[in-house]
Amino acid sequence: MIEGGDIMDHRIDRRGMMGATGIGLLALATPRADAQEKDGGSGATASARLAIQERTRERRMRWWHDAKFGMFIHYGLYSLIGHQEWVMESEGIPIPDYEKLARHFMPKPGAAREWARLAKRAGQRYMVLTTKHHEGFCLWDTKQTDYNSAQQAAKRDIVREFVDAARAEGLRVGFYYSLMDWHHPDGARCKDDPAARDRFVAFAHAQIRELLTHYGKIDILWYDVDWPLTPDQWRAGDMNRMVFELQPDIIVNNRNGLDGDFSTPEHRVAAAERAWETCETMNLGWGYQRSDDEWKSTRRIVNDLTLCVQQGGNFLLNIGPQADGTVPQASVETLERVGNWLETNGAAIYDSDGRAAGAFGNYTNFTKAGNTLYIHVYFWPSKSPAAQWLDALAQETVVAVGGVRCKALSARLLKTGQPVKFEQDDIALRFTGLPEQAPDDPTTVIEVTCEGTPYVRHHLIRPEWPRYGVNVGGKRSV
Repeated sequence: MIEGGDIMDHRIDRRGMMGATGIGLLALATPRADAQEKDGGSGATASARLAIQERTRERRMRWWHDAKFGMFIHYGLYSLIGHQEWVMESEGIPIPDYEKLARHFMPKPGAAREWARLAKRAGQRYMVLTTKHHEGFCLWDTKQTDYNSAQQAAKRDIVREFVDAARAEGLRVGFYYSLMDWHHPDGARCKDDPAARDRFVAFAHAQIRELLTHYGKIDILWYDVDWPLTPDQWRAGDMNRMVFELQPDIIVNNRNGLDGDFSTPEHRVAAAERAWETCETMNLGWGYQRSDDEWKSTRRIVNDLTLCVQQGGNFLLNIGPQADGTVPQASVETLERVGNWLETNGAAIYDSDGRAAGAFGNYTNFTKAGNTLYIHVYFWPSKSPAAQWLDALAQETVVAVGGVRCKALSARLLKTGQPVKFEQDDIALRFTGLPEQAPDDPTTVIEVTCEGTPYVRHHLIRPEWPRYGVNVGGKRSV
């Protein structure tokens, strides 16, 4: 499946890759909310547990909505090859050959601390680690298989190191877990063999139980790829009930076939009528790719973060550490620049209280908090050659926003606190007397205090040009 939207790239996502590699097409439609009632547990008990999860969702997710920005980490045996995380499948490496990598998987001491410190500097407030990706190699001391970092060459529980590092920096802890498993002997044959299915499902449930039992309070469980089984076959309802029994305050995503607490659009900003989180890479792949230098700019990352927040979502940005756990320098530099921007502009992101505006500007995005509108100017409009013909562009630099549906009371540059002059009429809010060069990099934020709740809608700026709806009595329809 090709996913794309807004300014995100069009590419094949991790679940769409199933069809592209011939493994099978995963269902990406809205998960079946009634699956929890269908499998595992019966009648009143199952319904009561589900009702408790629904009732506690707002409380459980409050911190997540406030956090806005997280770090995703793809790290495993594939990091040694440096051909991204699907290399075992996409290059057809036999299991016995691929297993040899475990003899050489030796993360450097303190790698997890470096990840957590980088996340802190970047302004990210939670972290999600691939405890087991599709390759099947586990980063903790699981008792279900010896194919793990604690029993192979590293002799270390990387998940433990990750949890301790995140907590040391005051960050929330999330575990990614791939249900699909290319290494497990029942991972594919479970589709058609009931006995293999029972073994494989029991294996997955047992591993999830381990992860949620031995590491204290866990904040997020991030399932991935439920191929080749249905939610009923996974006993997904039982799975989630176990999760909430072990971790009552945890939140879960929607990738085990059930709705979960939040949706997970990939490589695209896709607002939903429920909680959602866009996950995105810093270059083209999730796992380390030695030859991939298609790094996204700091402006692109900040803009994607703003787009997510503007539409009420979160942004989970990935790093792919090298074989020894070192984060590629390009990722470090970009994340540090993002963090520097958030140090002075964080109010426009973290304080945002939901969907901000009904439109996008020509060179602006918008977030809001209460009666405050934050205008994110990502392309600074220096003096235009058209100023010789248009009075509206006569000043040196004008930032103009059409369709602001509230009265502006005051405005200032968020970075410096310097007041900004403005003019407002029925058509636009114009900021004047601005410097020719952008005051901030990569995005300048203008903070506007409004008389009421701020809203921006371009569709009906002018009463004489009602693009949608009907012009009734000479008044605009809003």
